[in-house]
Amino acid sequence: MANLRNTSDEILRCTRSLIVAGGYNGFSYADISEAVGIRKASIHHHFPSKVDLVRTLVAGYREDTEAALAQLAHQQPVDQLRAYAEYWAACIGDGTMPFCVCALLATEMPLLPPEIVLEVRAHFRVLSAWLTSVMERGAKQGSLTLSGTARSEAETFIATAHGAMLSARAYGDPTLFATITFPLIERLAAVRQ
Repeated sequence: MANLRNTSDEILRCTRSLIVAGGYNGFSYADISEAVGIRKASIHHHFPSKVDLVRTLVAGYREDTEAALAQLAHQQPVDQLRAYAEYWAACIGDGTMPFCVCALLATEMPLLPPEIVLEVRAHFRVLSAWLTSVMERGAKQGSLTLSGTARSEAETFIATAHGAMLSARAYGDPTLFATITFPLIERLAAVRQ
């Protein structure tokens, strides 16, 4: 059983890398077969179709995100925002995950199978709900100053973070992510008189 789990995990890791590199339509089971060193039939054993594979990947990605965000719950709101941005700055900087899988898949929504669209939207809903709660708590405590509703600030934060990922990739400059996102956090954290 452990070997099946390890193979499945390796297939998912490879798929994530391939999606980040070229999107949903930018890879095939042949690419995974070559990278992981297994036959395509073995991949089909674990994931009968590409839809099953990517749906499983995105669902797991969302669960990992939820777990990571839950670990930030004890921190102050501004520190939660900083931790989120610092996580991505580090991932982009060292190349471990230069782009959010769901953000990348969101750019391909019109071309994705409906099952994957549902999973990607579920990820965005989780992220939005978390950020909205962070913004609400920060506003209530007086540690964050919002220009609009907590929800609109959360959506602005999401759009800024994902746009910063795109800019870092477009310019080939990983430092752009922090250059774009950290000032937004500081503006939110500024207490206005």
